[in-house]
Amino acid sequence: MLSTRPHQILVPALVGLSLVVGACAPKSPSRYEQVQKETSQRGSTAVSKEAVNGTQLNRYFPKSGGGFSVVPAQEKRGFAEHKVNKGGKNVAVLSINDTVSNPSAAAKYKQGAYQVSGYPAVDQGQTITGVLVSDRFQVKAQSRDASFTKRDRVAWIQKFDLNGLSKLK
Repeated sequence: MLSTRPHQILVPALVGLSLVVGACAPKSPSRYEQVQKETSQRGSTAVSKEAVNGTQLNRYFPKSGGGFSVVPAQEKRGFAEHKVNKGGKNVAVLSINDTVSNPSAAAKYKQGAYQVSGYPAVDQGQTITGVLVSDRFQVKAQSRDASFTKRDRVAWIQKFDLNGLSKLK
């Protein structure tokens, strides 16, 4: 006679039941799906097809020198970013953003309080300085360390090839 213990039947039955119930339960969205949903509800738009490719923007960034290392960090359609390092420490971030996808980003320069190299400039808080080139390209320097001052941000913006960028379409 074969002896079957209750737990030898009960455990596999409970495991099978939990698999069936779990498979039928509604799936919660991934964190990426949730962010996509939230940003879509805020009215954000996709990057315009007219936006310049980030690889084209890289050529206008300043080069390394004077004890600073300029390292490409990110690029995508309409955007490129480089990090400025000194002594192995990240002291600033430089970026170019094509505002064709986000015209409101360019609008803040209409009332620019001053100019840098002939382009309207604004400060955003205590750590960001930006200029608008050809009413389209936002060039920014952002301090990541207290040693990188507003004067440094302005000097680094002046190191960009702003005139070359102004000819980009």
